[in-house]
Amino acid sequence: MSNASNGPGSNSEPGAAAPSLRPWAPRHWPAAIALGGFGLLARLPFPLLWALGQALGRLSYWVLPGRRAVARTNLGFCRPHLDARAREALLRAHFGWLGVAAVCQGLSWQATPERLRRIVRIVHRERIDAPLAAGRPVIVLVPHFVGLELGGTAFTALVHPGMYMYQRIRNPVIDARVKYGRTRFGSIPVERHDDLRGLIRQIRAGTPFFYLPDQDAGRRGLFVPFCGVAAATVPTLGRIARLAGATVVPTFARFLPRGQGLELCFDPPLEGFPSGDEAADAAHMNRVIEARLASMPAQYFWVHRRFKTRPPGAAPVYRESRRQRRRRLARHGPDEVGA
Repeated sequence: MSNASNGPGSNSEPGAAAPSLRPWAPRHWPAAIALGGFGLLARLPFPLLWALGQALGRLSYWVLPGRRAVARTNLGFCRPHLDARAREALLRAHFGWLGVAAVCQGLSWQATPERLRRIVRIVHRERIDAPLAAGRPVIVLVPHFVGLELGGTAFTALVHPGMYMYQRIRNPVIDARVKYGRTRFGSIPVERHDDLRGLIRQIRAGTPFFYLPDQDAGRRGLFVPFCGVAAATVPTLGRIARLAGATVVPTFARFLPRGQGLELCFDPPLEGFPSGDEAADAAHMNRVIEARLASMPAQYFWVHRRFKTRPPGAAPVYRESRRQRRRRLARHGPDEVGA
């Protein structure tokens, strides 16, 4: 649930009316048609959605060579113990699960709590219920596994409304739909520029904070190991946990095979966290994510350029696309691009 002008104190009541998307403006027609398609797909039985998603994902393996190359590079770094054939099989399986996540978008935006209960199995719920019932501040550590969107919807509908970081989507039609889908059970969107004090106040007041820190952090990150490779990692989890006095509960969403549904799994709260050392805390967080990779490697978000930012002096690991080169040329000019 990564990605609102609403601040930490704003809310959207469950059952609120969907926003007016104004799809009649011609520039919004493609987005409106796509949203309508997702809505129609959401009416299908979940096993059929799974089958369609698998087919779409296997097709996308062939039509998205850039993302395929990124995922192949990531798997080479993070699964070096596998031979080339096993990594390729894992890569193809990953694209199948990406397709399942894509066709389930409509479910995330419009499924009722009753239908979510039929689809989602909550595993070790006591691990999240206990700190919430005790009134302790809670941070829900949610790494980027492909079931994240549907799992986040299930959390807010079936467990507890939360607070999450939201990055505005450029297309206003899609932005309105996504924001509505994520707030319809009472969750609070927080834009990245909102003040830290307001965030801490909300966590202390009992609102669980969904935190997704496992993407490339750019130059603001710390280089700590992820699967044995130095990765620019957001160091903020330990800081927020310390300031809020929060318990951190790792939470993972996993699609089950053959359309059997989705598991929302709560791991034990982190012990000895935060330690007061930001680098140590960031490395601890990465180890928690790595441990889950062992049990569900095909469902991690491998198409993200996790190692885009490299340590000083290290060579880039991803091939630059033509679009990225054009953007860099527009930003910096031909002299720097050609350097």
